[in-house]
Amino acid sequence: MKIKDKIKIITQKVLPKKFLSNVIAGIAETKIKLVKNLLIKSAISIFKINMDEALTRDLSKYKTFNDFFTRQLKNGVRPIDERANSICSPADGVITEYGQIQSSQLIQAKKIKYTLDHLLNHSEMASRYQNGDFFTIYLSPKDYHRVHMPMDGKLISHQFIPGELFSVDHTSVSNIPSLFCRNERLICEFFSEKVGHFSVIFVGAFLVSGIDTVWKREHNFETKTHQRVELEGHSLQFKKGQEIGRFRYGSTVILLFQKNKISRVKKISKYASSVKVGNRISTIVNET
Repeated sequence: MKIKDKIKIITQKVLPKKFLSNVIAGIAETKIKLVKNLLIKSAISIFKINMDEALTRDLSKYKTFNDFFTRQLKNGVRPIDERANSICSPADGVITEYGQIQSSQLIQAKKIKYTLDHLLNHSEMASRYQNGDFFTIYLSPKDYHRVHMPMDGKLISHQFIPGELFSVDHTSVSNIPSLFCRNERLICEFFSEKVGHFSVIFVGAFLVSGIDTVWKREHNFETKTHQRVELEGHSLQFKKGQEIGRFRYGSTVILLFQKNKISRVKKISKYASSVKVGNRISTIVNET
């Protein structure tokens, strides 16, 4: 490991990550125009954010920095693959890992693995995805931060697991064991007649000031409390491409599918594959 990377990892371990993230969250929610506008202009400049895609280009219209960061895009700039057998990227970002789940082990980065049981904290749920398939998508600060459905499905449960707030950038993911299992996360499980159960997992990170869903806002997720909600009889139905949630800063989305249900699109490769919401990343087996 390079010295600068080692310093970065050590610094993260000793920093009061929750406290700093809460401080940043407060600043990101300020409505003081001078501060808010300075933050937005700085982010656009530093991260090279493409405002041509934004539904609202007038920066004064954003009430807070978070309002800007979770901005809505113009209609049509993220076309959804309409093929019946397609599974689409739920987020803008880079596919950092993908592949088959080896028994119950997933790849976090080269030589680093983690388990379904540790990630999901639910043995019955973990057993459903053994030898299945997964995708890990990293959202950088420049990316669009809303998360959408990869395919049609009904929400059957959601589970919030409190935890750490390590950065999820390449250096951290490559050097901190079980990072995705240690960070706070929101696990949303869906059901589809075509593929059975599948999950969309929002992984929190350093400076991420909240995770919203369209059915439950982040202020209702108690950050110190493990919550699991089963939606039997009250399932919510979502269509492919429909928004389901958003991050208030860069982070990671993990997709889980059951065994022999999907097949990966051949052109996808790790780190080289920048994807947008609606891009086809996989196909449903035996579906035309």
